[in-house]
Amino acid sequence: MSGIDIAENQPESFAFTPENMAKADAIIAKYPEGRQASAVMPLLDLAQRQHDNWIPLAAIDVISEKLKMPRIRVLEVATFYTMYNLKPVGKYFLQACTTTPCWLRGSDQVMKCIKDKLGLDNHQTSDDGMFTLLEVECLGACANAPILQVNDDFYEDANYENTAKLLDSLKKGEVPPVGSLSGRNVSEPEKGAQTLLSYKDNDAVRTYEAQPAAAEAADANTGDK
Repeated sequence: MSGIDIAENQPESFAFTPENMAKADAIIAKYPEGRQASAVMPLLDLAQRQHDNWIPLAAIDVISEKLKMPRIRVLEVATFYTMYNLKPVGKYFLQACTTTPCWLRGSDQVMKCIKDKLGLDNHQTSDDGMFTLLEVECLGACANAPILQVNDDFYEDANYENTAKLLDSLKKGEVPPVGSLSGRNVSEPEKGAQTLLSYKDNDAVRTYEAQPAAAEAADANTGDK
């Protein structure tokens, strides 16, 4: 996942599939001669996606050789970023942001829900291999905090109740629509747009139509706070 959290049991070898090798070559070709090391991050991602969402040390060796980089430099990148997993993770990889904007908006309740529903603390995987929890730094979607990332997708405006419903759905193998869990329309204010409610279009004045579901959900959430 990050730092020194590396799997003890490692495969003896790793090789890119022909399809992924072609992708790797295409990525490397984007960089001028002598700058191939710049491709290390996308190649690590490629290896991780091929290998059940984690990177074995054998893949570090393959990438090091392909990019003509010292092995330790590839490992430094892989251990620095939380998006790279160096040991197996669950089918649903939960990354909960607890940086200031998410914390102010209630990320503690998101973490509590995961603990209550799944029994997981940071860096733990459920016994059935379905879920792994990682507390992460800013995910870059502060306007819709709190954010819970599941694999590649963001679930926004998370709180205890809607996180519980999300986890229940995932347990059933159902993947809810990504985005706001409160019904908010993209990054608008919780009760819908408040400014620029009308505009001129070919001399006709058009009026913005609010999203009723978002407004109703915002009212419900406000009542919970």
